[in-house]
Amino acid sequence: MTQNSGKLFLVSTGPGHKDYLTNRALAAIAEAEVVVGYKTYLNLVEDMLKGKEIIGSGMRQELERCGAACKLAMAGRKVALISSGDVGIYGMAGPAYEVLLHSGWQPQTGIEVEVIPGVTALSACASLAGAPLTHDFCAISLSDLMTPWSVIEKRLKAAAQADFVTALYNPKSGKRTQQIIEAQQIFLSYRTPLTPVAVVNAAYREKEQLTLTNIKDINKQKIGMQTTLIIGNSQTFIKANTMITPRGYTDKYDINEKVSLD
Repeated sequence: MTQNSGKLFLVSTGPGHKDYLTNRALAAIAEAEVVVGYKTYLNLVEDMLKGKEIIGSGMRQELERCGAACKLAMAGRKVALISSGDVGIYGMAGPAYEVLLHSGWQPQTGIEVEVIPGVTALSACASLAGAPLTHDFCAISLSDLMTPWSVIEKRLKAAAQADFVTALYNPKSGKRTQQIIEAQQIFLSYRTPLTPVAVVNAAYREKEQLTLTNIKDINKQKIGMQTTLIIGNSQTFIKANTMITPRGYTDKYDINEKVSLD
């Protein structure tokens, strides 16, 4: 049995600036006949969509977008389903595969699917702050739309207690304001109040803003749905307006013996 001639590209568009789209993502968008995505993300790649069929929709319509993209690909079209950051990290790759598998899709005989990785919100925000992710880290979304708060709370406690550098996605929205306060209190139970925190808004977009602060002052900062927080571990420090989590090289080696900048 031959494979369907349609193709579904699951495309990562990175943090929002075209300099951070990979060459493969650019090529996939160029090859696609149809581009499907959240309207805000489509706007970020608007100049690449000339002459293409565009299907855009709003928040909380992820399954509808996946269904439309899969249906068109199954009809023989080349379709790019785009997602900001990395499509496989809090992105559209998961629900797209779920929709496909629910329809009985098999990779050997169904449409071809290509997942195109990209620059995540986490790595983009970290690059602006310095090097906060040089040692073990984890990411937790504070949105309880899909995940019960009791589960999120359990994960926050585990991450805080285990001394992971922790990135907090979706920390706050217009209606959802309490979760970041509770997350702060959980981390204050296991970390010192002055533990460094990077608060990054709209990384690599027009309204980009970076604030280096600490756990006790988190809620003094501007935080919204375009914000990612990176909470340091017990070794993380801020120096020269740069947030760094040591990997341990200077504890293991004599830096004066190993490195000379003269």
